[in-house]
Amino acid sequence: MEIGVPKETKDQEFRVGLSPSSVRVLCEAGHKVWVEAEAGVGAGFTDDEYQQAGATIVSTAAAAWDRDLVVKVKEPLKPEYQFLQKGQLLFTYLHLAADRTLTEHLIDCGVCAIAYETVELPDRRLPLLTPMSIIAGRLSVQFGARFLERQQGGRGVLLGGFPGVKPGQVVILGGGVVGTEAARIAVGMGAQVQIIDLNVERLAYLETIFGSRVEYLYSNSAQIEGAVCQADLLIGAVLVPGRRPPILVSRNLVQKMHPGAVIVDVAVDQGGCIETVRPTSHTNPTYIEEGVVHYGVPNMPGAVPWTATQALNNSTLPYVLKLANQGLKAMESDPVLAKGVNVKNHQIVHPVVREVFADLVG
Repeated sequence: MEIGVPKETKDQEFRVGLSPSSVRVLCEAGHKVWVEAEAGVGAGFTDDEYQQAGATIVSTAAAAWDRDLVVKVKEPLKPEYQFLQKGQLLFTYLHLAADRTLTEHLIDCGVCAIAYETVELPDRRLPLLTPMSIIAGRLSVQFGARFLERQQGGRGVLLGGFPGVKPGQVVILGGGVVGTEAARIAVGMGAQVQIIDLNVERLAYLETIFGSRVEYLYSNSAQIEGAVCQADLLIGAVLVPGRRPPILVSRNLVQKMHPGAVIVDVAVDQGGCIETVRPTSHTNPTYIEEGVVHYGVPNMPGAVPWTATQALNNSTLPYVLKLANQGLKAMESDPVLAKGVNVKNHQIVHPVVREVFADLVG
């Protein structure tokens, strides 16, 4: 099969769909790979490394896109819509619940769009979302600590505190993969940490990891309000696969936070769980609203592309290889991969995405 790897176009998105080692595996299996020039440079991979792995380097995005299977990291942006073709396989993160325009175009153009984030194992784990969720969770505290600095607009709190001075308060909404990793870093920094979740069993599990170093709260409006009002750093880590998360923190509640507190909503790529959060970019990552610093970068792992590209490829490569070997038949033989299909033959096929865009379902 012909496989294309275009250069990512999202603001400061330096990850790349396939690493040279992944290209080598595909080429050794008899497939041909075209990589757009400098697609991997931001992640530390040179064009020479791709050529040595067996890829052909092409000078234009169009040449990389004009293939049977296109492997990316982030969803196509509007300038890339022109490259989508009927019958083409697109394998990337899509997050369609937050992007009606892209959803409509995928329907119109006839591409088979397979989303990393909805590939689902029988036990409901999301193997292709998990690596980036781990990285985003860890980065959320790293970035939060940075923007708490006074020079960055924050209230000047050191998360780890100091002898005689209490540490910063980190509140995490959601105890899934993102929330767990955020807590891991926050605890390591010496912060006071609260995790709020609806799943009591999950909270009990988290206690086996962190013990008394974390406070575990059952999610309801009273608990959320009490915790958020005292937070120095608030992290949104809510995931509802395939759809927008619920708004857990209203604008009125944000108004009650400390001036200079920081919000990092990792769920922003699906619409966010905090009312005042909107998407930002690595170039302009924050804004201040209601006196609170908001960080809403939807592609956080793009900040660490060398690590993130390899972590992602370790999980995606077996599925890429299956798609390359079998084409559309791969979805028939693998129900896990089949759950990744969001749009096919001009129709939304993923049940949750169909619910989100019920008016687009024919």
